[in-house]
Amino acid sequence: MKLWEKNFKVNEEIERFTVGRDREMDLYLAKYDVLGSMAHITMLESIGLLEADELKQLLAELKNIYAMCERGEFVIEEGVEDVHSQVEMLLTAKLGDMGKKIHSGRSRNDQVLVDLKLFTRSQLMDIATEVKTLFDELIAKSNQYKNVLMPGYTHLQIAMPSSFGLWFGAYAESLTDDMQFLQAAYRMTNRNPLGSAAGYGSSFPLNRTMTTQLLGFDTMAYNVVYAQMGRGKMERNVAFAIASIAGTLAKLAFDACMFNSQNFSFVKLPKECTTGSSIMPHKKNPDVFELIRAKSNKLQSLPQQVMLIMNNLPVGYFRDLQIIKEVFLPAFDELKDCLQMAAYIINKIEVNENILDNPMYDAIFSVEEVNRLAAAGMPFRDAYKKVGLDIEAGNFKPNRDIHHTHEGSIGNLMNEEIQALMDKIIADFHFERIVEAERALISADE
Repeated sequence: MKLWEKNFKVNEEIERFTVGRDREMDLYLAKYDVLGSMAHITMLESIGLLEADELKQLLAELKNIYAMCERGEFVIEEGVEDVHSQVEMLLTAKLGDMGKKIHSGRSRNDQVLVDLKLFTRSQLMDIATEVKTLFDELIAKSNQYKNVLMPGYTHLQIAMPSSFGLWFGAYAESLTDDMQFLQAAYRMTNRNPLGSAAGYGSSFPLNRTMTTQLLGFDTMAYNVVYAQMGRGKMERNVAFAIASIAGTLAKLAFDACMFNSQNFSFVKLPKECTTGSSIMPHKKNPDVFELIRAKSNKLQSLPQQVMLIMNNLPVGYFRDLQIIKEVFLPAFDELKDCLQMAAYIINKIEVNENILDNPMYDAIFSVEEVNRLAAAGMPFRDAYKKVGLDIEAGNFKPNRDIHHTHEGSIGNLMNEEIQALMDKIIADFHFERIVEAERALISADE
């Protein structure tokens, strides 16, 4: 079944090529297609294109289809082109010609646009939740080990004293920046394209404000041409936010792999979170962090993949945009999986509290000595030279008594401020609005 089919049949090979993975990808969108249809037909009834009794019957059947999606029972049958066709076919099979009325005033173009927006904002809500979970684990570990010193590095050379409080806390604060990026992407996502039809509006007197409110969007995408131009642009913007989170995860994973190795022995992963070797009985490999690193690096290529598909397209819809689904829709599950695994292992990771007992790290206290001499009145450059010569001569004796007190330093992590920043960002999403709107649609007339 094809919504556009007339009196000829498309060549089977052409159909196979043009449909591609549409059915598989559209399963991600099924329940959101139903929500969009519920809002659309509620609006159609308000402008006289549906009777009240027709709306009641259509909404009841759409709720049944929604429940089918929630149970994982919704399928797009062989020969049915896409999710929109499947939903309309199910309605028509149950309600006859009444089911065919739901498409008045819209196109598959704005239909898939609203599906993608509803799907994406829901996924962004899930991502924000998983980011917050990892953030909380990092802050907890930062507070737990705030007094445990470790070497800081530049150029992979030992540099200055750091602490596990700083290390864990740094990744927590990195996630606050990532979350701000995510919020910007969410704001651009949460605008209603429904009513733009094929990109040029409709001669029906559509009430786009009504569907915007019913679906819990912040605003509509006002200009109907721009609403269509948003296809691909939204995915690209969200992909950059995903890539930002993935960048933080990849760096964290690299550190964890390195610090877990015997050459460092800064941290220890629990046995149940490692894998072994088929030949070396001593191995406990950090495969989870290695896979997080690889998956996160792959996710960082997502914006480029989206851009290369959409970059040279002029105004209007083109089938090229369909291919974006294949790289975009599965990316959310992959990122959520990485965030969940990272949070799980960070919760269980063990820290070596005696790293700096090893004399190989004595030199990291050289700056402390330079600063001590400078504070006592010696010019900084003279103090620097004296300590450098003492190190060269083997006469340097480190003072491990560290007193960093300025904001964000070893003795003043400012984790409470970082926590408050994250809490504010989360609150500013106002996810409750979309939850309430969707719940109201599903429970209407019950």
